[in-house]
Amino acid sequence: MRVLVTGGAGYIGSHVVRQLVERGDEVVVVDDLETGDERRIPGIPIVRTELSDPAAIPVVREALSDVAAVIHFAGRKRVNESVLRPAWYYQQNVGGMANLLLAMEAVGVGSMVFSSSAAVYGTSEGDSIPESAPTNPINPYGSTKLIGERMLSDVAAVRPFRSASLRYFNVAGAGAPELGDTAVLNLVPMVFERLDAGEAPVVFGADYPTPDGTCIRDYIHVSDLAAAHLAALDAVTDGRIDGNRAFNIGTGVGSSVREMVEAIEQASGIRIEPRIVERREGDPAVVVADPSRARSELGWKARHTLQDIVSSAWRSHVLLATGGHA
Repeated sequence: MRVLVTGGAGYIGSHVVRQLVERGDEVVVVDDLETGDERRIPGIPIVRTELSDPAAIPVVREALSDVAAVIHFAGRKRVNESVLRPAWYYQQNVGGMANLLLAMEAVGVGSMVFSSSAAVYGTSEGDSIPESAPTNPINPYGSTKLIGERMLSDVAAVRPFRSASLRYFNVAGAGAPELGDTAVLNLVPMVFERLDAGEAPVVFGADYPTPDGTCIRDYIHVSDLAAAHLAALDAVTDGRIDGNRAFNIGTGVGSSVREMVEAIEQASGIRIEPRIVERREGDPAVVVADPSRARSELGWKARHTLQDIVSSAWRSHVLLATGGHA
């Protein structure tokens, strides 16, 4: 099967590209390479274009030749940036989706897997958040993801079109050291950055109603997330999904911030004494996915442990620190 992957040179996209190639699929990537790195996907053809620009439509249309399905990652994903530049975020993420859908419609490609986000749930919290939970994003980034899902449903209402929207939670780890996450946006790379600087990691609040007082989140290994994209791709192209179907992608098991810090300490061999500060406003105590729909309908489940996540992330971090590439 020939698959087009937008944003395929990025952190998650490159893991998906590698798994597609390993199972024998043919891949073409569309990426502006602003945050992606072509060294992550050697030998894969890359069509370099800015998807949110209407001029990209004919470029993508040509790239879709003989393509059976699209996996869509390309977009902006910094929550704080989306708050500061909301109109630009809508242009980038919603405009990019619209241009991609127009190109797909022009050549008759009717299957997509969309990289959505648990940010669509907004303030939903608890130890088992289902897909039926209210979707009320609290920032423009989450809103663009929810609008993207609705666009897919609207397209499916008027023409033959099947899609899966994967709402994933906290992604970390590396399927190979050279594919690690270079963006310091999430807890694991943020702790690594502090260790590099010889500074204590910061823990925001240790007085939550949790066993150790710190926030609990659902962390998923990026290789498990990539496998979920392939499972969703197969379900879409096999006709097992009608319209647009949302799936939570997580482990269903929560880990606290303190547990994560301890796992990093074990993987790195560095003694860590975190600095406890006041809670951040709006941080819920527990946010954990209910991934049962993905298990029952896609035949997918997460296989990696918290220790797998942290040890693989640390190996990647060491490689990058010694002159490797991501």
